[in-house]
Order: sequence, then C-alpha cells, then structure tokens
Amino acid sequence: MDVPRQKGKRNRRLRRIFMIAGGITALALVTFGVSRLKPAAPSLDRSTVWTDTVKRGQMLRQVRGLGTLVPEDVRVIAASTQGRVERIFVQPGTEVTAGTLLIELSNPELAQGAMDAEFQLRAAEADTNNLRVRLESDRMTQQAATASVQAEYQQAKLQLDADEELARQGLIPALSLKLSRVKTQDLANRYRIEQQRLATNSRAVQAQLAAQQARVSQYRALMELRRSQVGTLGVRAGTNGVLQQMQVEVGQQVTPGTNLARVVEPQNLKAELKIAETQAKDIQIGQQASIDTRTSGTVPGHVTRIDPAVQAGTVTVDVAFDGALPQGARPDLSVDGTIELERLANVLYVGRPAFGGAQSTVGMFKLEPDGTTAMRVQVRLGRSSVNTVEILEGLREGDQVILSDTSQWDAYNRIQLK
Repeated sequence: MDVPRQKGKRNRRLRRIFMIAGGITALALVTFGVSRLKPAAPSLDRSTVWTDTVKRGQMLRQVRGLGTLVPEDVRVIAASTQGRVERIFVQPGTEVTAGTLLIELSNPELAQGAMDAEFQLRAAEADTNNLRVRLESDRMTQQAATASVQAEYQQAKLQLDADEELARQGLIPALSLKLSRVKTQDLANRYRIEQQRLATNSRAVQAQLAAQQARVSQYRALMELRRSQVGTLGVRAGTNGVLQQMQVEVGQQVTPGTNLARVVEPQNLKAELKIAETQAKDIQIGQQASIDTRTSGTVPGHVTRIDPAVQAGTVTVDVAFDGALPQGARPDLSVDGTIELERLANVLYVGRPAFGGAQSTVGMFKLEPDGTTAMRVQVRLGRSSVNTVEILEGLREGDQVILSDTSQWDAYNRIQLK
C-alpha cells in the first residue's frame, strides 16, 4: 500500500509542473502574437481632408507675394531754409499743380537779411555813380592838360620855324635858335607824356569801374539770394500730382533739408511685391506677372527690378503695369501679385501639399481603388509652383493623394476614410 501512494503523488507533481510550463508558454506565445499585431488604422471623415488627382501635362510655375502700389515718380519737398510752420494750406489726398502753395514758413531774420542786402546794393550802385562822375572829371582835367601842352608845342614849332628863317637871314643870333629848338623838343616830350598819361588814365578808369561794378554784382547776387530764400518760405508743390504726405505740423520749427511733404503722380504706379527668399531665386527681369488690385480684377505687368538684398526673409520685386490701372487704384493700395517663372511641358504634377517643399522626399497617403483606405507612399517632389508641384517618383497619373497636413498620423502607414 505504501508504494502506490508515493507513485500517485509523483504523478500529480509532474502534471502540475507541465501545466505551469504550458501556461507560461501559452502566455509567451500570446504576448509575442500581440506584439506582432499592427496598430489599428485611424478613421477620419473624408470631408475633412483635401485630396487631388495626379495629372500629366503642362505645369505653370509661379510665385506669389503680397505688396502695395507705389508711385514711380515721387517728389520729396524739403525745406530750403530754416523757419517756423505758420500755415498749412493743403491736406493729403488733394490734387495739386506745380504752383500750388502747400506751406507758409516764417523767418524774421531771413526777411531782415533780404532788406539789408537790398540797401547794400543801393549803396553800392550810388558809389558806382559817384565814382563814374569823379573819374570822368579827372579824365576831362587830363584831357585839358594834354590839350594845353599840345597848344604850347604847336606854338613852339611855329616859333622854331620862324627863328630858323631869321637865322638863315642872319637876323637873330645862333643862341636864340638853339633855345627855340630846346624849347620845342621839351614841349614835344611833355606832349607825348601827357598823351601816355591820358591813355593810362582811361585804362585806370575802366579798371576802377569794373571793380566797383563787380562789387555791385556781388551785392545784387546776395540780394537775389536773400529774396529767393524769402520766397522759399512759401513752399510749393513743384509738380502736378496728388499730395501723399504732409510731414510737419503748424508751429513746428524746421531746418534746411527737413522733409516737409511728398507729391506723387497717381497715374504712374507700380506694384512692389514681397516674395519669400526661398521662391525668389528663379525670378528674372522681364518675366510676366499679374497683379490683383482687389478692386476690379487683375492687371498684366512685367518684372522691372529685383532688390539684391533680403529683408525680413523676403525679396522686394517691382512690377510695372502693361495695361491701364482699374478705377480706385491709388498709392499704398494692398495688392496680390503672381509672377510666371516658366511653363513645364509633359510633366507629372499634383496640387501642392501642405507639407514638404520643392526638391524633397515626403510621405503622402495615396488612396486605394476602393476609396476608403489610404496607404503611405514615399514621393519625391521636384519643382514647385504656387498651387502645384512636380512629381518625380512615387506616384503615377491618375493616383489620388491627400494634400492636407497628415503630421498627426506619422505613426501610421494606413488610414481609413469614412
């Protein structure tokens, strides 16, 4: 009886060990199987995603940027003299002509300086007249002296001729003839000197008058300068157009060079677009563009200037209009511009996704034929445009893909559409 009882106890122990081992094995297998299972595909409403179909054909490459209308011809009116703003006659938005008075400045010192310059000119002109009279009197005195010596010389010549005739007849001594000759020679020298003195006096008169006239011209130029400065106290537009800005206020003190106002010609406007620096590398002068003025459609144009500098991540591009501006276009009006870069023939393209950029590889969800399942595929993108992007690898013509942002499903390779 003792031996069979020990054998049954051993069998029960072995069965218990086998059961525990089997349970552990089963649990390990179940755990391994669960770990190998794929996560359940998330479901989303089809109306909440944006899809597009891959197409083949001509793709228009464009870049877009926001901007404003700016005038091509701008006249900045600056203060020519120092002064105080007394009155402002015109407000921004008013049409002006070249002679329209915009601002009245005051400067008492400048007005006094103009008056002093006028008095100095009058005094110089009076001195010129006085000098001319005095020099004319001196010239006449010299002429009289020359004429007197000339008369004495002529008398001496006549006396010499008479003495020579008397000497030949022996009526006067030889000494008297010699004295007559010496006197005649002396008067001839004096007459020649007086003639030279008269000529020198004429040149001296001209030189003194020229010097005095130069002084008068100097005072006249100073007076005209002072008058012109006084005239600039009335600031005028200087050109036809529209007053865009008034940059001073009544009572403000301004110095020479201070910007007072801006006048523009509203008929000559251009669009100044801000293009992202990553998209501006392919823009060239002369490329076609269209500007949406947001008032009455778009206006065609072309690129005329590309700013070489980058500011705040954008490049400034100027677009000149090829057509008439719509009614309501005015400076500083916000516009939306599109620039045509190139036309790509016979390429595979699709709508531009909300993720990924040009010349990159991204994961996109492609819809299966049943239309309820989307599988992730790797797609290599090429050149991009405003609304489309070129497909280099990963998709075929006719494939439907999700263009919406799918970053929240990066952990899944499959999604369900309801």
